Amino acid sequence: MSRSRARRVALLLAVPILIGLAACAAPQTTFEPASDTTESIDGVYRFIFWLAGVVFVVILGVVLAFSIIFRERPGREAKQFHGNTRLEIVWTLIPVLIVVAIAVPTFKVIVDTTGDPPEGSLIIEATGQQWWFEFEYPEFGFTTANEMHVPVGRSISVNLFSNDVIHSFWAPQLFGKVDMVPGHGNNLFFTPNTARAEPYLGQCVEFCGTSHANMRFRVFVDTQEDFDVWVAAQQAEAATDAAVAAGAEVFATSACIGCHTIQGVSAGVIGPNLSHIGARSTIAAGIMDNNEANLRRWISDPDEAKPGAKMPAFEALLSEQQIGDLAAYLLSLK
Repeated sequence: MSRSRARRVALLLAVPILIGLAACAAPQTTFEPASDTTESIDGVYRFIFWLAGVVFVVILGVVLAFSIIFRERPGREAKQFHGNTRLEIVWTLIPVLIVVAIAVPTFKVIVDTTGDPPEGSLIIEATGQQWWFEFEYPEFGFTTANEMHVPVGRSISVNLFSNDVIHSFWAPQLFGKVDMVPGHGNNLFFTPNTARAEPYLGQCVEFCGTSHANMRFRVFVDTQEDFDVWVAAQQAEAATDAAVAAGAEVFATSACIGCHTIQGVSAGVIGPNLSHIGARSTIAAGIMDNNEANLRRWISDPDEAKPGAKMPAFEALLSEQQIGDLAAYLLSLK
């Protein structure tokens, strides 16, 4: 084999290997299911993968065998077959059987993962906004944003809505993609089976405007004890102290109070609920770590960090000191 041909063969082999490694290493992988729903979907994928592999090997083997056995060579012409009814019936039935074999488990999974959620499910109402997610827990009477906590082992029913355009809700390790359509409610349900400190990553997967790619969320699967602690903290009023009184004053006397809710302080509904924002791991719908430097940057000029952000730039409205005080106040809300 020539060196150039060997190089081409190596390149062809490297491409699928690199794609496979990238897929396995991705933080939003579908190859590591963590709920009953994604385990069912993964089972169908694997069945189809191996079935396709068998079909590929059989067809390739038959083609190679026929090309050798019936090849044209000195003293013998290549054989041709015409009008063989039995062969035509066989190669018609085989694809039909393959399609049926794929359809049966596929439809079963569709039936099992759609329809009415199991009784006793924890209900969460998720609303897509441009460009963030709101999560309401009717059972417990509070609302949060961009980070959803659920208990391991309990069925979760998520009612999906949109306040503006079509969004789509997807956390690959926990549930499949379901659209959020204005004026039309959708639903998905799943039972997480693996609690961990690290969140499962999700995002909007339907183009919804300028910052579609920056519309992300996180799902924390907690033990029941940790979930109960989180719920109690969310139900309590956010605690503040004298050290951040200046920031509380800035919040109360600026445009913030008209857009955001903080329990016991304000009831704005345009932007995300900030009652316990200090306890969240990210801000700006998952695109920035939650720390003072990033909060200052976000408050100063949201559009610079997230193009198309609806929040105004406060660098023209507040002094640098006021922005710092406001950031410290928000971080104290835990």
